[in-house]
Amino acid sequence: MDHPQTNVSACAAPFYRGLTDEQCRLIHCASLETLERTGVMLYYQPAIDLLEKAGCLVQDNHVRIPSHLVEWALRTAPSRIMLYNRNGEPVVPLGDRISTYGTGSDCLHVLDHRTGERRTAVLQDIVDGIRVADAMPHVDFIMSMFLPSDVPVAAEVRQVEVMLTYSAKPICFVTYEWEGTPEIIEMIEAAVGGAERLRINPTAILYLNPTSGFRHNEAALRKLMYVAERHLPCVYWPEVGRGLTCPITFAGGMACSNAGHLAGLVIAQLVSEGAPVTLCTAVPFSIDMRTMVVPYVDPDCKGFGLEMSHYYNLPAFNWGGMSDSKLLDEQAIMEATLSLFAATLNGGNLIHDVGYMESGLTGSLELVVICDEIISWLKAFMQGLEISEETLALDLIHQHALSGDFLGTQHTLRHVREGWGPRLVDRQNYDKWLEGGGTSMRARARAKVDDILNSEPQRILPSEVEKRIKAIADNAVADQGG
Repeated sequence: MDHPQTNVSACAAPFYRGLTDEQCRLIHCASLETLERTGVMLYYQPAIDLLEKAGCLVQDNHVRIPSHLVEWALRTAPSRIMLYNRNGEPVVPLGDRISTYGTGSDCLHVLDHRTGERRTAVLQDIVDGIRVADAMPHVDFIMSMFLPSDVPVAAEVRQVEVMLTYSAKPICFVTYEWEGTPEIIEMIEAAVGGAERLRINPTAILYLNPTSGFRHNEAALRKLMYVAERHLPCVYWPEVGRGLTCPITFAGGMACSNAGHLAGLVIAQLVSEGAPVTLCTAVPFSIDMRTMVVPYVDPDCKGFGLEMSHYYNLPAFNWGGMSDSKLLDEQAIMEATLSLFAATLNGGNLIHDVGYMESGLTGSLELVVICDEIISWLKAFMQGLEISEETLALDLIHQHALSGDFLGTQHTLRHVREGWGPRLVDRQNYDKWLEGGGTSMRARARAKVDDILNSEPQRILPSEVEKRIKAIADNAVADQGG
């Protein structure tokens, strides 16, 4: 699904390379050998039948995929995917080294900005989180942020209902099992005006987590084939853990992770040639062997996995703006900044998890606001320099350089708003800062969250569409015993 250049708020990173082409080729060849020699275990018969018909060697659930089939799938998969907002405007381009940013999903806890306490998340936290994320100009797409403890079944259906109700931004959504997936897509179709409208201008992307790179569970495969049939975009990310489900060496882990991604890509392309599947970052997760915690902000990856997506010229899923800290402290800000900067320099396309803390277990609305400021800085940092007759201004230099007076010129007036303008960062002198309350960045972020949540909620959908979506959600909940 190739698209022309559009005027979007995004960053492009043209100059950083984590791996050479030769190193990418070696990982690619290792992945091909792994798929052909070792194979994968699949637990959904239609997927197995599809691969067997395409010439794969099948024995029960064990499928070995020949290299030529992988190479074909890489040629047919789209190199770019465009996500649209609810108004049909192209706003999130996925491909090349263009970076876009969004929140994460399913945090079990929230760091309450009102009390500073860590508590269990509820459905209202999703409403609050989506409202805050929607108000952030540099958060390009949204995810649910929290897993509500007060929704015992079909939580993902309620999450999508909230996202559709309170934001027009593109959404990335998660479904836990097969149940609820068709209803969620029906809800999104209702929000945009029908199935064909959604296919032409996709406003949502499904995020799938198969069991591992070598074991692909039934629900993930069924959902993958379902969206591929409808030509809807999805992220297919089978996680592998270093020293657990793959070799502990990073290169060996990358080969296993990449093999799992390629298996999903082949299946999607066999279902529907050209199906828009993002080839996720081929990065095995690490475990801190001292604590057995999976760290979210680990420099070990160094963007290597993203280079495989760029090597294949396919969109890349990545993460940034998160922390392993339990408090919104110096560690949290350091890790959020470094992870965003690394993901941007490496050309991550769909950079999610903005606002994550505690290794993905807790979400913070204050951190979302702070990360929005960091992202705005990064977008300004990554912009190129325009060199033209207007910007060089040689005649103006000739007229005013010796007197040193450029302030009153029309040229200065025309360009005075160029450059980065902070919304949260303080640039006052000390006295002015003190007069304004002498606040910290966290205090200003907290005040911004309060301003948003104290305002009248903006409901995006027409009332009849909102009722239709709620009816679909209610039926899905009832079907699952809620």
